[in-house]
Amino acid sequence: MAEGLVQRLRSIVGAGGTAGVGSKQLDAWRRQLAECAEAKGGEVSARTRAAALAQTYLELDDSGRHAFLRLISLEFGPEPGRVAQAHEAYQQAVGSEGQWDAEAELRAALRSARIRILTQFNAIPQGVKFLVDLRADLLRYLEEDVELAPLDRELESRLAAWFDVGFLELQRITWNSSAALLEKLIEYEAVHEIRSWTDLKNRLDSDRRLYAFFHPRMPMEPLIFVEVALTDHLADSVQALLDEHAPVFDARRADTAIFYSISNTQAGLRGVSFGSFLLKRVIDDLQRDFSKLRHFATLSPLPGFAAWARKNPQTLADAGLELDAEQLVAGDWVRKAATARKVNDALARLAARYLTRAKASRGDGRQPLDAVTRFHLGNGARIERINPGGDASAKGMQQSFGVMVNYLYDLDELEQNVESFAREGAIATSAAVRRLARPK
Repeated sequence: MAEGLVQRLRSIVGAGGTAGVGSKQLDAWRRQLAECAEAKGGEVSARTRAAALAQTYLELDDSGRHAFLRLISLEFGPEPGRVAQAHEAYQQAVGSEGQWDAEAELRAALRSARIRILTQFNAIPQGVKFLVDLRADLLRYLEEDVELAPLDRELESRLAAWFDVGFLELQRITWNSSAALLEKLIEYEAVHEIRSWTDLKNRLDSDRRLYAFFHPRMPMEPLIFVEVALTDHLADSVQALLDEHAPVFDARRADTAIFYSISNTQAGLRGVSFGSFLLKRVIDDLQRDFSKLRHFATLSPLPGFAAWARKNPQTLADAGLELDAEQLVAGDWVRKAATARKVNDALARLAARYLTRAKASRGDGRQPLDAVTRFHLGNGARIERINPGGDASAKGMQQSFGVMVNYLYDLDELEQNVESFAREGAIATSAAVRRLARPK
């Protein structure tokens, strides 16, 4: 088995800096991993082993890291013989006084050495961040290497437990926060690029709020953050919200909070969900600070809208559009007022049909195709309004022909909407959106 594994590992190394990975190198890694899995000695020994293993990994190039992770995935799973023996003993013990001891032994047999290795990193400073970054590597390799799936499943499970929302801390970030943290925001903003320090300062002004979740073991790394504008209307243009020259709104008059950007920052935490908890915590915080707030809504992108239209060109004509997808992206029509009105009306119809009819291929076939829509509907929001021309940036035109959406969080309807969406796939919409979605 070991020689076969060596050949498989060497086959994916390529001609790069670790092309010399062979039996000796693999044996050295194997010894290090086995020592971590055995977990001998006290806390100091565990910290020393984990630090040495982390250093080994960090010094490898990309192909070397791939080989290292394959070694963990393929050689440090549960021992089949021990599992079979424990399972047989459990079957024989069912109904007897020894059943629960047999169950505990079966559970222990199923706990792989991979878990023991991963847990060792909790002993070192920055160990949790190391594992998050390691999983980001793992997810990249997993796209073409399915044999890494067992390691990914176990690591995702560990991270989900360690990043349970009960352990997370909600913090408001202001212009007075540390420069290092503010730089992180600029780096991590994934929805609307922060173009300058002036742009960032505008997003942190008195009529704005920015909240982030942090983990105690990663105190300077926001896990997810949301940007909020305090207004007196349902915003329909992100350019207007981000206008650095617009007058500052008196937040004491605000009756509406607009969530206009939600950014996940850690690729290694994919599949670990805490966005819904962030919004609920932020709504509670805002209500405490601003007693007049009555409306909570988003101004959200449609990241998959243009791609869907390109794959289904007939939908453009069905909605009354005479332009193809590339002409819509180019945006020449925007400068002609009469044409722009006609095109925007048709885009609103097309977007309503996309949001309510286009379904994801995976799962039960009832989930909306658009990931942002799935997120907000799953949290109890309804599709309130479609805003053609909401994002006139190059990115906005490329991904959605400039269309944006308001998802409204009606606090009296959240629970009912969540249950209907989960049980029936029901999509909550306003009357205006329902009219737009109807066939001509």
